[in-house]
Amino acid sequence: MSVEPITLSRAELLKKLRATYPEGVKRAQALLKEQKHIQDEISRVLGEKPASVPEVAAAVGILPNQALWYLAAMKKYNLVVENGMAGDYPLYKLAEEQA
Repeated sequence: MSVEPITLSRAELLKKLRATYPEGVKRAQALLKEQKHIQDEISRVLGEKPASVPEVAAAVGILPNQALWYLAAMKKYNLVVENGMAGDYPLYKLAEEQA
């Protein structure tokens, strides 16, 4: 007598998880939506002109340490690049699209 493992498709598994943990899913979705909004705002600010971390933080309305984390992540994924210095702060601009 052998027991075959039960396999669920990805869609079925996600549906089951959403039903099991509805509050956690809502929290995660809200957090992702907020992060995407902040990233879009940072992109908008840097699309106008290069800016430093404090300038980005002030324009977006977040703390400078949060702006630094977002910019570091965006730099890691080649969404922004450094573009000179403003005093002690590096200036960031949007990375140019590569064809």
